[in-house]
Amino acid sequence: MRILMLALIMAVTPAAAAFKAAAVKVDITPSTPKWLIGYADRQSTGIHDRIFHRVVVMDDGRSRFVLASTDVALFSPAVYDEAARRLEKETGIPPLNFLWSVTHTHSAPEVGSPDVYKILLKGRGGHAADTEYTEATLRQLVGGVKEAIRKLEPARIAIGTGISFANINRRARDVDGKISLGMNPDGPVDRQIGLIRIESASGAPIALIANYAMHGTVMGGSWMEISGDAPGIVAAYVEEKTGAPMLYINGAAGNIAPIYSVYRDPRSGHLTQFNVLLGDRILAANHMLAGSTGEVALWAGEKWVETPRKQGLDWTEELSNYARANPGGPPMVRLPLRFWRINGTAIWSAPVEMFCEISMEVRDRSPFANTFYFGYTNGWMGYLPTKAGFAEGGYEPATSVFTDRVQQDVTVAAVSYLQGMPR
Repeated sequence: MRILMLALIMAVTPAAAAFKAAAVKVDITPSTPKWLIGYADRQSTGIHDRIFHRVVVMDDGRSRFVLASTDVALFSPAVYDEAARRLEKETGIPPLNFLWSVTHTHSAPEVGSPDVYKILLKGRGGHAADTEYTEATLRQLVGGVKEAIRKLEPARIAIGTGISFANINRRARDVDGKISLGMNPDGPVDRQIGLIRIESASGAPIALIANYAMHGTVMGGSWMEISGDAPGIVAAYVEEKTGAPMLYINGAAGNIAPIYSVYRDPRSGHLTQFNVLLGDRILAANHMLAGSTGEVALWAGEKWVETPRKQGLDWTEELSNYARANPGGPPMVRLPLRFWRINGTAIWSAPVEMFCEISMEVRDRSPFANTFYFGYTNGWMGYLPTKAGFAEGGYEPATSVFTDRVQQDVTVAAVSYLQGMPR
């Protein structure tokens, strides 16, 4: 009887589904001049290197997850909301399982309405929205996800870290204590590479996901050609070496620049040297990753943080879901934090340019073996400095929509959520 019961249990209990994954790379390089975002308003005059969506779809047998990285500087959370709506309608994948990040290159076209930049980037956005390019970008993103779904195959995953010295703190300090954009070798900087490798059951590479904090500002505001800047150049270099797409996922780069920054052209900015400084370090970290596994469990969650908005700041209807009136107190910003778990690795993200000290503190206090922060993800709501950064002043605090309470609010929310996540 015991043998019979065991046989019946085995017959009705489904076997664990194998982990599946796929990756695609979709060219989104425009064929006509476009408004570039990242410095003052300017229109492109040519193409230095092509720009892309890079998309990974993962399926653990229970749900599907989408991670996308796009070679643009930023876009409004409203653009993410529209992409998430379309993706759920056409694929059934819920927004909770969809992270859309950007490399933060400052030499790529503007996506979405420039109206939001009148609030978040004072003095910019004084032109009509390029609805044609925005629509094409959204359509190609959803199309890339659907293509990846069609290509899903049994896969394995490996996760680890590396290190690169391609970045530097950019909050330069003068003798009078004044802070300006520049280089500060003594300032805090996060040099960790977070790396996720996805491979086929036979060991062939499907994709690399490289998480590294660095502004895409090797080229400065006088540069007029479309380019992925250092993140795009490095991704293409690694792809040439591995034969698989590499998603560059920026980190907490709010106060971090590339070590060569805001040059007039790629040669004077030593652009290809980032293939050695960062690309070769990603390849080395990939080589050192421990063995991969096909036993993969995925999980997603979300927490909205409410924190005071800077007094006297205008707001836009486009961001109405990201604000709340507060009778008797300051108006509040509603900031969505998204959390993923891939086996013993935690990923958290926010639609901001966060100072690196905040993400590093959260990582240090996380209970997970690896904790990666994905910045510039699911939209962009400007800079999120530390309390000390607000006291010091400088460009980032001056343009931030937040107050000096935001570091505490976000850190407490992120750490407490990570502590309560299933493991």
